[in-house]
Amino acid sequence: MPTPELYERMLLIRAFEEAVLVLFAQGEIFGTTHTSLGQEAIAVGVLSQVTRQDAVFSNHRCHGHYLALFNEPDRLMAELMGRATGLCGGIGGSQHLHRENFYTNGVQGGIVPCAAGMAWAENFKKSGNIAVVFLGDGTLGEGVVYETLNLASLWSLPLLFVVEANGFAQSTPTALQLAGSFTQRAEAFGVRAVEGDGNDLEAVVALAREAVTAVRKESRPVWLVLHTYRLGPHSKGDDHRSDTELERARARDPLPRARAKLSETIVAEIERRVHQRIEEAVQWAKDSPVAAAGEIPRCARNDKVKTPTP
Repeated sequence: MPTPELYERMLLIRAFEEAVLVLFAQGEIFGTTHTSLGQEAIAVGVLSQVTRQDAVFSNHRCHGHYLALFNEPDRLMAELMGRATGLCGGIGGSQHLHRENFYTNGVQGGIVPCAAGMAWAENFKKSGNIAVVFLGDGTLGEGVVYETLNLASLWSLPLLFVVEANGFAQSTPTALQLAGSFTQRAEAFGVRAVEGDGNDLEAVVALAREAVTAVRKESRPVWLVLHTYRLGPHSKGDDHRSDTELERARARDPLPRARAKLSETIVAEIERRVHQRIEEAVQWAKDSPVAAAGEIPRCARNDKVKTPTP
C-alpha cells in the first residue's frame, strides 16, 4: 500500500511541474524545460530504494528525480527561473543540475556512460554504493547506450539502468521508431532485465527494491523497464496528440491510483501542504536576485542559501 509520504512526494512533483508550465508561458523560466507529468511513480518508487551515497544520473526530464531524492522545490524553482539562489546559481537551468551525488545532462544518452564510470569507481573502491541512471525509450536509438551495456556487463558494474518507457521519442511514437524487445536489448549483453508497470507505485517500489538489492549484492547491472505515459508535452507546448489519446492515458494516471488507497483526511492535508509549498517556492524564487552574467557559482559545494529579503 502506498505510504502517505510517497504519495506526497508524487504530488509535489506533479504540482511543481504544473507550476513550471504556467511560469514558462508567463516568461518566467530561463531556457527550455521538460516536465515529467505522469511519470511520478517511477521517480518516487525507484529513488525510495537508494541511499544518498549512491550516484543518481538523470536526463533532460529531471525535475521529478531531483524532487523525489531531495524534496526541495525552492532551490530547484529558483534554478529554473535563473536566480542566484538556485541549485546551481541559476546557470544550470532545467536540464543541467548537480547536488551531492545527483547529476543531470540534456544530451540524449550522454549521461549513460557517465553513470557507468561512477559505478566503476564505486566498484573499485569497494564502497558498496551503486549508480542509477534514468533514460527514456527515445534514447534507445543512441549507440552509446549499447556500448555502456556491453562494458557494464563485461566489467560487472553495480549499475541500475531505469528505462522510463513513456511511449514517445519527442513526438514520434515508440512503435514507429524502435524495433525489437525492450528486455532483449539488455539480455543480448548478458544483463538481467526486468519489466513492469511504471504507473503503479506499489509495483515500482517492489521491482526497484529487488533490482537495487541485486545490483548492490551481486555487483552486476540490471536493466529495469517501467512502462508509463507522458501526460504533458515533450517540452513546453509541442504536443500533437489527440484528446482521445490523452484521455485514455489519464485513466492510467499514477496519482489517482495511489491516492485511492489513502483516506480522504490524509489526502486533503497532503494536498494543502503541497500546494502551499509550491506557492512559497515560486514566490521565494521571484524574490531572489537574478543570476549575475559571467558569474560561475560553486555548485559542487551546494551550500544552503539564505532566504532572500523582499
